[in-house]
Amino acid sequence: MALKITLKPHERLIVGGAPITIIRNGESTNDLIIENKVPVLIRGKDIMLEQNATSPCRKIYFVIQLMYVDGNNLAEYHRIYWKLVQDIIGAAPSTLGFLDQISEYIFQNKYYQALKVTRQLVDYEQELIKTAQKTNEKACNLVCM
Repeated sequence: MALKITLKPHERLIVGGAPITIIRNGESTNDLIIENKVPVLIRGKDIMLEQNATSPCRKIYFVIQLMYVDGNNLAEYHRIYWKLVQDIIGAAPSTLGFLDQISEYIFQNKYYQALKVTRQLVDYEQELIKTAQKTNEKACNLVCM
């Protein structure tokens, strides 16, 4: 069965590892029909550019995205993924539940599902960073008084 995709103005997608931008994607939507089974990432919420992988959890998202769209280099992406997982668990053990679930999806070759959980992990990471910043501000205020 074919997959019909409707793109909003100026949206991009990745099909089978190839980024696609519709040039005539201005004021109206455009439909694409994908007639075979290939990995597809759609819209800005799914696609992370390498320069936006600026935190450990964002790097995990990016490497899983590569696993999903570039099956030719899985061994290398898996190596990078497991190194990142070790580093994150060492720094933030509270992420273990997310990482267990993500890793299970990776073992099952369910990369899109792994990406969905990794988005939650990235949000959790941001909460941890905000909490740490608030704690540091309070400690500085106490010391500076």
